[in-house]
Formats: sequence, C-alpha cells, structure tokens
Amino acid sequence: MTNSSNLTNIQKLGLFDRFMFWLLRLKPLVIREKKLGSAGIKVVLKLYAQSFHEFRWVIFFSIIMAITASLSNVVVPYIFKQFLDMLGKGVGVVPVANLYHTTWIFFAFALLAWAGWRTCYIVNSYFASRMLAILRQRSFSYLIGHSHQFFINTFAGSLVQKVNRFAQSYDKLADRILYDIIPIIVQVSFVIYILLKERPALAVVILVWLFVFVVWNYIFAKWKLKYDTSRAEQDSFSSATLADAVSNHQTIELYKSQKIEEKRYEDVTNMQSYYARFSWQASSVIDGVQGLLIVFVEVAMLYIGIDLWSKGLMTIGLFVLVQTYVLQLADRLWSLSRVIRDVYEAFADAKEMAEIMTLPHSIQEKKNAKVLKNVEGEVTFKDTTFAFNGKNVIDHLNLTIKKGEKVALVGVSGAGKSTLIKLLFRQYDPDSGEVCIDGQDIKGLTLMSLRNALSLVPQDPALFHRTLMENIRYGKQEATDEEVKEAATLAHCDDFISALPLGYETLVGERGVKLSGGERQRVAIARAFLRNSPILVLDEATSSLDSHSEEKVQDSLMKLMENKTTIVIAHRLSTIRRVDKILVLKDGAIVEDGTHDELLENKEGIYAKLWDIQQGGFLKDDSDSD
Repeated sequence: MTNSSNLTNIQKLGLFDRFMFWLLRLKPLVIREKKLGSAGIKVVLKLYAQSFHEFRWVIFFSIIMAITASLSNVVVPYIFKQFLDMLGKGVGVVPVANLYHTTWIFFAFALLAWAGWRTCYIVNSYFASRMLAILRQRSFSYLIGHSHQFFINTFAGSLVQKVNRFAQSYDKLADRILYDIIPIIVQVSFVIYILLKERPALAVVILVWLFVFVVWNYIFAKWKLKYDTSRAEQDSFSSATLADAVSNHQTIELYKSQKIEEKRYEDVTNMQSYYARFSWQASSVIDGVQGLLIVFVEVAMLYIGIDLWSKGLMTIGLFVLVQTYVLQLADRLWSLSRVIRDVYEAFADAKEMAEIMTLPHSIQEKKNAKVLKNVEGEVTFKDTTFAFNGKNVIDHLNLTIKKGEKVALVGVSGAGKSTLIKLLFRQYDPDSGEVCIDGQDIKGLTLMSLRNALSLVPQDPALFHRTLMENIRYGKQEATDEEVKEAATLAHCDDFISALPLGYETLVGERGVKLSGGERQRVAIARAFLRNSPILVLDEATSSLDSHSEEKVQDSLMKLMENKTTIVIAHRLSTIRRVDKILVLKDGAIVEDGTHDELLENKEGIYAKLWDIQQGGFLKDDSDSD
C-alpha cells in the first residue's frame, strides 16, 4: 500500500498506540503532529477578538440566549417531575387548578427553551456570516501587504488555504463554544445542583460518571488528534495530486503516461482511505466506550433508585427526572470527543494564518512618510548594497540616471539587473546605501506615491482571470473605457482584441493563459501607456513578440518613452541601440558604461563579446533570474 518510509516504527509508539493498532488490525500510520508554534492560543484568540468590537453586544446577547435555553432545558424536566408527583398522590388530593398551573409553567419554560435556541441560531447566523467575511478581509489585507520576498518563498495555494482556514476555524470554534460547551457547563451545573437538593446520592453517581466520561473523551480525543491531523494532510495531498495531474493533462497526453498517473493517484487515494478507515474505526471505539458508560450509569441510577424507593425516598416523578437528566447529559456529552477534537483542530488550523498576521511586514512605510509629488524622474543609487543568500547581488553600486534619460542594463543572468529594479520599486530594501528619486530616499516616501511614479512592462506578464478591459485598466483604475481602448491601440492590442467574439469583455483565463505570450506582453504595454508614469522600466518588453509585431510595438515603445526616464533590461542587444547609455553589470557592479558604438570599441569587453555571440546566432533568450 505504501513504502516503509511512510510508516512510523511501531517500537516508537506508545503502549496505547500499539494496542489500538493491534485491536483494529491495522499497520501503524505516519504521525505529523501539528503544534501551535509561535502563534499560540492566546495569539489566535487576540486576533479573533480584534474583530469582535463591532458585534460585542450581539455576541453577549447570543451567549445569554444560549445560557437561558440551556437552563430552561434543565428546568423543564424538573417541572414535569413535580407534575408527575402531584398525579401520583391520587385524584382529589391535589387541586386540579394546581395541575393546570404547573402545566402552564411547563409550557412557559419549554417555550423559553425553544425561543432561546431559535433566537440564538438566527442572531448567530447573521453575526457569524459577517465575522467570516471580516476575518477573511483582515487576513487578506495583512497578507497582501507582505513583501515580494515573502511570496516567492511561499506556495500561493497554501496561502489561499490559510486565509480560508483562519475564518473557518473561528466558525468551528464559535459553534462548539455556543452550541456545545456552554450548554454542557450550564446543564451539568444545574443538574448536579437539583439532584443535590433532591437526593445527594444520585448527584454523586452523576458526578462520578461525568468525571469518567469527560476524562475518557479528553484523553482519547487528544490522543487521536495527531492521527486526525495526519488524515487531513493526506486528504490535502490527495487533492494536490489530482490537481497537479489535471493541470498537466497536456504533458500526460504527449508522453502517453496516463497509466503511470492512474497508478500514482491510486496509491495516494488508497493511503487516504487507510487513514480514513483508522479514523472511523477509532471513533467507533470512543462511541463504544461511551455507550457502555451510559448503560452503567442508567443501571446504577435504577439500582440506587430502587433502594431509595423501598425506603420511601423515591417518587415516580424523581425516577423520571433522573432518567431524563441522564439521557439529556448523555446526548450532550456523546459528542464531547468531537467537540474537544474540533477545538484543538480549530486552533491548529488558525495558527498558520495567525503566524503570518503576527509576522511584521519587511517593507513598511515610515510614520512620517512623504508623498512624492511633481516627479522629475531622476533616479540615483548611492553606494547601494544588497545581499541574497549571503552573496552580494548588488555591490556598492553608484549610479545616476538623469531626468528623461534612456538607460539600458546589460549582463549575463545573475548580474543583478532585475534586483536593481526590485530595489527601485522597493520590493526589497538595500542592506546599505540609498535608492533615491529626485534626491529623496524612497524609504521615506509612501509606497503608493512611489509606485505611482513607476511603470513596469515585465518580461512575463501575469494577468488576472478577468476581462481584457479590467486587465488593461489595472494600469489606471479610474480610467474611462475610451482611455483604455486608446492605450490598447497604442500597444497594438486592438489587432487581436477586435478578432475576439466578446472583444474587451473577453476573460483571459488564469494568469492570462488564454492569450499568447506576445498578446500578454502587449496588454502589459497597454497598462504602461495608460499609467503614463514619469519613470518607465522595460524588462525585455518585446521578448515574446514575433518580428512583425515587435516592429510595431517598438515604435509604440519609443512613443511611450518620450519625456520619460527609462530603464531597459535587455538580452537582445539589437533592441537597445537607440538608448542614451548602456550599463554592463557583472556581480552587482557596473563594469562598462557607454553608448552602443563606444562599448563595441572595447573588443575584450563583455558587451562586445555578447554582441558578437548574438550576431553569430548563438543567443539564448534566457530569462533574467536574479
């Protein structure tokens, strides 16, 4: 079913673990126990509490209704006991009016219990739905504020799951508290109080039974939690395996590997079923012991009741009351193991997002950050150093790009070109030195005003799964439809948009998958036209275009670059011959500086060698991975 590396060594298991696997006739399963780590229970509760303020009175009202309804559920059987005791005295002994009066009291409390729970459900459904939305919004807002570095180190799919789990964990936790824990506490407390007043011996039996019942459930639920966690992870792995195969269906088809993928998915789902089988069978053990405990307490109560009855200390009404309370508590406590497990899992699931929400943003605005206004466009790097994985990617670099100047960055992959741009956009902060715009250190500027001053046309644009109109408008959110279409025309997007049945209302698919690479790049160029920022960055902006399209777009880019400070990252050197200055980077430092013709004069220089290679046809358009 699985290889040995997926199984826990049985000699390392506890005595109870070994007994359970022997009892259920199963091989031991791998344990991946979740820990609350740096974000403990207090942190999770604090994050949830921050969203309570708006609903504090609604929450208080819901709790009061739950307590009232639970208390009424205890009182109703007691009133019924009194009614039966009056009937037991015989006709004529108790006035009929008293029976009618007791009936109305019984009805009032039964109605109060019904109304309490109904009100609680209605109020909580409104409150809970709003809380889930607020928690998702808060977690998303904080998450999206993390740096570029954070996102490249984390799977996007796992972040989506963490945001949803954070909200769902609150819902699970709140439901368990409101509908299980509060009723259990209220009903147990008042049942013991009433029985102590009536017959202390019965209360003692109930107390002993409750103690054994709760301890058993707590110990078993805590023991089983690690296996439930592993089962959930195996479920996630099964889903991930399926999604991976579906998203790569074309590769599977081309390599005729359908049988291989079927076998792989079969192995994963077989293991998933094995975890599920253990979880269900272990739960049956819990249920079996619980059922046995209920039988024991019922027999004990009957035995003691008979003894009290023989001494004239037990009435029919009290018999019924005791049995009703036993069944009522059994019903509440039957799911106690699930309640305990759900509470543990809720905290374990919430802690993942809690850790992200308590992790400080690495790129933050200063409290007195200034708004960048009237941008001229001069860009300066002052003795700038930035290290990545212990290696200097930018090494004490000094560079000034004047207003309106067109500068190209050239160098082999890893030279530092893309990192330099990320520092300009403040996706990273330098380890030392400054990055300035118009003489102002960008660390002292608001992020909004900084990035409004910049436009980027990336080498591999990623689009939203939205319409073409929405994707182009992302360059300037307040732009009119006419402005969007004008920008699209300048970027030659209208060539392919006009051929689409829905035109600008066409959905482009996830990350723009329905468009070709060249079409995606033209959409990115249209965004830049629409944004019209004073500083423009082109990261191999025509790399995905064919020769005919590139010629058109190059003309558009020249118009776009007019009166703008422009930084061009280029691998194809033929695209940068008309810039004012070319900078050749190596190991994060500028090693050559000049125009195209000037750099070619140095036959031993990096630029000249790169030019010769490309002219010879050996260029590989590698993506800049630094």
